[in-house]
Amino acid sequence: MRPNHSATGASRHRAIAALLACATAVLIVPASPLQADEAQPFRLCADPTNLPFSSDSSSKPGFYVEIGQALAQALGRPIAYDWHKSYFGKRTVRVTLLGKQCDAMIGLPRSEDFMGPAVIFSDTFAKEGYALVAAKESAKGAAVGGIDGLKGKRVAVQFASTPQNLLASRDDIQKVTVLSPEEGMRALDQGRADVAFIWGPVAGWLNKTSYDGRYQIELTEGEGLSWDAAIGFAKTSTELRDRVNAVLPQLQGKIGELAVKYGLPGGAPVRFGAAPTPAPVTTGTGSGAGVAQVANVVATETKGDAVAPGLEAVGAGKEIFNGTCAHCHGPDAIQSERKIDLRLLRHRYGDEMREKYLTTVQEGRPNKGMPAWKEVYTEDQFNSIYSFLLTVQVESND
Repeated sequence: MRPNHSATGASRHRAIAALLACATAVLIVPASPLQADEAQPFRLCADPTNLPFSSDSSSKPGFYVEIGQALAQALGRPIAYDWHKSYFGKRTVRVTLLGKQCDAMIGLPRSEDFMGPAVIFSDTFAKEGYALVAAKESAKGAAVGGIDGLKGKRVAVQFASTPQNLLASRDDIQKVTVLSPEEGMRALDQGRADVAFIWGPVAGWLNKTSYDGRYQIELTEGEGLSWDAAIGFAKTSTELRDRVNAVLPQLQGKIGELAVKYGLPGGAPVRFGAAPTPAPVTTGTGSGAGVAQVANVVATETKGDAVAPGLEAVGAGKEIFNGTCAHCHGPDAIQSERKIDLRLLRHRYGDEMREKYLTTVQEGRPNKGMPAWKEVYTEDQFNSIYSFLLTVQVESND
């Protein structure tokens, strides 16, 4: 018997139509907003080589990265990373967080002075700052009650840091200048210093991982010495910020455990008096040498300089300076090392100050470790930095 092709074809068409109808019905069911949101990863900005804070190593991810992992889990979202070196401070924040390469950056200072209102912040999750480090088993390792407790001691201080500026005027304290917390810890270990006044989280991590915990570490507080650490978001991410704030209290126990795991110092801080520079705004670098501070700008006479320091130009120049230059030349150009004290530019160069400035920042001084910035900043930005520097010139810092 020959098959009825027309009947068979009609049945096939009806079956295909039914399948398409079912598929279409599935495809047009909208996902709930919550489902759509949870399908998206929680994208974290982090430095791949900045322990104890962050690392791209799965075995030692770092304090901030593990907090990010706990947050992602609490939010019910997978986590993804945007690895970017944090050396350039605010510039890094602009490129990554504000450039929408990630959703959050952990460890920014909770301060509206730090890139506000472009950056908004979570509630505080930790206190971070500089610390005093000394051997446990010695009279010289006794707890320090403040700056007067450092009298007669050899104190290792980080170059271009708040502690260096704080102690610069104290002739009764012998300063041992170091370039990093690592060098400060070596100075202690080699007997070249009695106390190290260095970046606390790194000191704690080194004490735990390299020095068998033989040093006591005391946190400090005071202007430019400590601040509240928070999670930063772009200003358009208020909903995510609020969701993070809602789950942060659940994570406080976990955060405390992570602080111990990575050796971050705790306990009551040692209070220091006002440093020569005002309240802190950090670049977020783990070394702590990149701490930037915001000070009131006092307008000064330009004395024939080519660019008058208008308030807008000064503000823009100060922000660029503190985000890029402060790690070497001091926050707000306040620097105790005379050879790189930019407050002495007019004193050194007189009428050639502007020419010397432009040549140096554009071409750099590679043999002295200063890069060329001509491919990074515009002429207007160089002029803004110069306008800011005009406001801090002094005749001498002797």
